[in-house]
Amino acid sequence: MVANEQLHEKLLWPVQAVLDLINLPFNDLLFRAQQVHREHFDPHEVELATLLSIKTGGCPEDCGYCPQAARYNTGVTAQKILPLDTVLDAARQAKAHGATRFCMGAAWRQPKDRDLDRVEEMVREVKALGLETCATLGMLGEGQAERLKRAGLDYYNHNLDTAPELYGDIITTRDYQDRLDTLAKVRGAGINVCCGGIVGMGESRLQRAGLVAQLANMTPYPESVPINNLVQVEGTPLFGTEALDLFEFVRTIAVARITMPRARVRLSAGRRQMGEAFQAMCFLAGANSIFYGDKLLTTGNPDAEDDQALLSKLGMRTRSAAI
Repeated sequence: MVANEQLHEKLLWPVQAVLDLINLPFNDLLFRAQQVHREHFDPHEVELATLLSIKTGGCPEDCGYCPQAARYNTGVTAQKILPLDTVLDAARQAKAHGATRFCMGAAWRQPKDRDLDRVEEMVREVKALGLETCATLGMLGEGQAERLKRAGLDYYNHNLDTAPELYGDIITTRDYQDRLDTLAKVRGAGINVCCGGIVGMGESRLQRAGLVAQLANMTPYPESVPINNLVQVEGTPLFGTEALDLFEFVRTIAVARITMPRARVRLSAGRRQMGEAFQAMCFLAGANSIFYGDKLLTTGNPDAEDDQALLSKLGMRTRSAAI
């Protein structure tokens, strides 16, 4: 495991301890996760978050899973940042459909200061609608996290993506420490951290344990932990990767819940391919947040009506805004 200032001197969750959890018999693992979940959350409540791409395509990074990388031929064309009115219309629709958090994503390596001027305005105006605000804009430079905090940003998303030892096989245009440095800036500015990863990228169970251990040993661990199942897009290097067994995905949700008991564990990309039964198992395993709406940046997501129907079948209700 990579040594960094965000880890305890003595790890609360060594990789082997997380792996031992993942290796538990499936029913025992889910039982333990549900017990932990009920200690800290209403087990019948789920948070709805909506994600909007405010600047799509043209990213200079080489993330092997991402259709927005300029170097890959995926059919995604680079676009300019959206006008404020378009963003606010989307935020109003999200709120009308029950979302309490509105996330804005931009395909940048790092925002320029002139770009941040426009994002700050979006944050202020979306927050004025009564929504929690989140942004994912890439790496942050000195003073940029503080600017976002002053604008009223509630959460900043910056995923670790995978375990340290696999990271270089997925991304070469930035290293693991770059991600940790940005997370440190976000935490230092007093913004809540949203940080998770992607599974199904060819990693082993041990490497999935390594990702969860990295997250769980942050001081403090993230308030929101999105777990993504790789959505394969033709033209990206990871297209054609053997699909992850969905029981492994549920196990990942369960160990995230056990190791980060007070975090919102979010079902993110890949839900559309899961079907209702596996989504229900993820809720049983401790997931209590979903991305809500028909698109996640550039990939598909279940329709809002389908999500509401599933939650109704399960007797679950949506969380009210907390701001």
